[in-house]
Formats: sequence, structure tokens, C-alpha cells
Amino acid sequence: MTNRKSVIVIGSGFAGLSAASFMAKEGWEVTVIEKNSTPGGRARQWKEQGFTFDMGPSFYWMPDIFERYFAQFGKKVSDYYQLERLDPSYRVYWDNGFTDMPADFASLKKTFDSIEPGSGEQLEKYLQGAAYKYDVGINKLVYKPGHSITEFMDWPTISGIFKLQVFSSIKKHISSYFKNHRLRQLMEFPVLFLGALPEDTPALYSLMNYADIKGGTWYPKGGMYAVVEGMYKLANELGVKFLFSESVEEIKVDRSSVKRVVTDKAVYEADAVISGADYHFTETKLLPEASRSYSDAYWQKKVMAPSCLLYYVGLNKKLNNPVHHSLFFDVPFDQHGKEIYKEPGWPTEPLFYVSVSSATDSSVAPTGCENIVFLIPVAAGLSGDDEAVREKYFTMIARRMEKHLGEPILDSVVYKKSYSVSDFVLDYNSFRGNAYGLANTLWQTAIFRPACQSRKVKNLFYTGQLTVPGPGVPPSLISGEVVAKQVIKSIR
Repeated sequence: MTNRKSVIVIGSGFAGLSAASFMAKEGWEVTVIEKNSTPGGRARQWKEQGFTFDMGPSFYWMPDIFERYFAQFGKKVSDYYQLERLDPSYRVYWDNGFTDMPADFASLKKTFDSIEPGSGEQLEKYLQGAAYKYDVGINKLVYKPGHSITEFMDWPTISGIFKLQVFSSIKKHISSYFKNHRLRQLMEFPVLFLGALPEDTPALYSLMNYADIKGGTWYPKGGMYAVVEGMYKLANELGVKFLFSESVEEIKVDRSSVKRVVTDKAVYEADAVISGADYHFTETKLLPEASRSYSDAYWQKKVMAPSCLLYYVGLNKKLNNPVHHSLFFDVPFDQHGKEIYKEPGWPTEPLFYVSVSSATDSSVAPTGCENIVFLIPVAAGLSGDDEAVREKYFTMIARRMEKHLGEPILDSVVYKKSYSVSDFVLDYNSFRGNAYGLANTLWQTAIFRPACQSRKVKNLFYTGQLTVPGPGVPPSLISGEVVAKQVIKSIR
């Protein structure tokens, strides 16, 4: 018999694992229910024919956030996994040649100067402002639950509102420092794949450039799944109970409170419920209509970040000096951007991203082989991602990569798995098959995002990329912390 309060966490993605651990740390009895057979959510791992693929995130940015997370449990990142800083951070391919982004800042400034004389000094000035935004944004704003504008009404934030540049676009901001088209694209990249067009993204998000350049790009040995395993291990050490291969089918509500959580295997009771599942799915499929905070019309108006067309590929040979991360900006972005955000459709000539994790880590591929993940950002909500469409795009981007590398790829493929919009819906109940959540527009930031606490059900809470603070792995860790504090504050 226990007198401890109990909480059920739905989903074991980064946000769910984070929320579960913070709740356990405060003495709650925590049960995590996960529909898939392993933890990680969208950051699952796929193993086949000796290849080990990260199915989701592959960029490890903001190492300070991960250190802060583990430190709150008296731990360090190194207690759970080992990190290696990548150099170059990534490579960008243009229509003729490529640019490496060196880890060393002095070398990066020289790279910028070689493209546009004087731009190295401009980069330094740009990052001074970005550092301020990172400090305020990451250390202050993102830890707010986003219930009311009054949360942000302290003098330092108010006095610095114009320095945060929430009302001007990052595209305009970048263009005031750099004239060269390629440099502008390099600086726009961090927001390009994760949220909205640069012209629709607040200049506040130059903090991502600071995270990229000053924080560095890292690799957890074994892949990003090593982070999941570390967080899962910590949760177990804290006494969190996990139920895998079990799907939540209904949240029973009585008198504005969750009374029971019904799965395909059992019925559970708890003092509070935190849903780390897709917010829209939780509201529309698990809750009775009278208990939903947001209407269907509300969701339909939301601007979604992209979905993805992904390929997990194994080669039976080694490539000639590949880098870990590569961006292929060898075609104009304008058309692809329009096809993601303005006129949704399958792209005519897509930009794409490539991760060759075996360039850094020999354990992820058989000896003499290469592990490659291809990613094409596509509009959320697209239909028709059948095998013919998937094969068409794979051939298209593989041939472009062959051209730039000067060596064949297609005839060395020994394993290939594709993953796209319909798979995100099937595996994660993802609203419109999105991969990254809501776009980072001004009117979808902080108090303008779906709330982390239900407006209709007093002991129901939300975590993850559709609520505060936003998409990405570090924000997901923060989201779990934010919602845990809100539960503890609200349920007494």
C-alpha cells in the first residue's frame, strides 16, 4: 500500500521520458505506457543486416541542455553515453562545389571571408546578438509553461524585447549582415528544415545559429539512440515503470477529471495523466468531445513544420572520405520551400540532407560498409507516398549525390528502408504526418502554442513538440521538465 501520488505518462519519446523522470524524482509513482516495443518514440532505432539506423533525430545540438537535464538528477551525460564533436560540423553542397563548416570558430570566420570578404567579422557581430537571444530564450523563456503573457512580464524580458527581435523575420535579420546568397543560406539552414520559411520565422531564432556555431555539432557514440537509452536507464533507476507494446485507446473523464486510462490490455487509474503522444490524437481520438480544449477548426488553421521522406540505406562499400552530415543545396530553395509551406505538394527538385554515421562510428555498419540516412523535407499532410513515389525520389537524390561525390552509390545498395508521411501517422499517430510539430512562427510561439495543461480536464497535461516550448530534441527535454513542474504545482 502506498500513499504516493501516481501519474501515467503516455508515450516514451524524449519528452515522455523527461516528464517521467522528473515526476519520479519528486516521489510520484510513474507508469509509462508505450504503443511501440521500445522506448524513444520518433527517435527509435532500426537494426537490419548488421546496420544500425537512428530513425529520427541525427543532429546533436545544445549539449548544455543535455548536461543540465542529467545534472538535475545528480548525473552527467558521460555517466550514460560518450560524445564526440564533429569537425566539420557539416558540409553544404552547392551546384558547383561545397563548403565545410569547421568546428573551430577562427577557421569558420576564414571560410566566410573566402566567400564574402569581411563576412567573418560580420559573423562575429551577428553571433553577439544571437548569444543574447540564446541566453534569454534558452535559460528563461523556454522554461515557462506558456499559460499567460504575465509569465514574461519581468523587467529584464520587457526591456530586452527589441533585442530579442520577435517581430522581425530571421531572413531580413540575416540579410542585414550578409550579402552573399550562399552565406545567407548557410545561416538560414537551422530554421529551414525545422519550422517555417525564413521570412515567416522570428529573428529570435538566430539563437539556433548560436547553438550551431558556438555550441557545436556532436555525435553520441552508438548514435542518437544512445541518448534514449541513457534517459531510459535513468528513468528505471528512479523507479519508473514501463509498459511496452500497449496502446492507449481511451481516456475516461468524469466531472472534469481523468478517472481511468483504457488500453488494449488493461484499465489504469492515476492522480494525473501526462500525454506525450501526439496532442491532436490525444484530444480527438482518446478524449470525449466535451473534454477537448481545441476544436477541429483550431487544428486545421495550425501551420505545421515539415514531414519527411526518409531512406535508411546500407552500402556494401566505403565512400571516399565522406563527412558525417551533408546538406544538398544544389538546387534553388524557393520552389521547394513553396511546395512545403505555401502550395503543399511533392517537390519538383528537393533539397535534401544526408547522414553517413559510419564515417564517425564503425559500430553502425558491417566492416567495409556504409550506413546512410537520406532525408527530404516535405509538406505535412501529403498523400500518395506509395512505393513508386518513394523510389522516384530515392533515385533522384542518390544520382545527385553520386554526381557530387564522383562515385557510384545506387549499384552498391544492399539494404534500403523508406519512411514517410503515412508511416508517421501509423507509428506515432502524428497529426497530418508531421515530423517536427508546429512551425516556429510568431503566432505559434510560447502562449500561442497548445497549452501544456488541459483547459477542460484538470488533471490532464501535455508534453512534446506540439506544446511548449517547441520542436527538436533539447526542447523536448525541457517540455518534460516544464509539464512535470506544472503537474506538481496543480495536483496537491
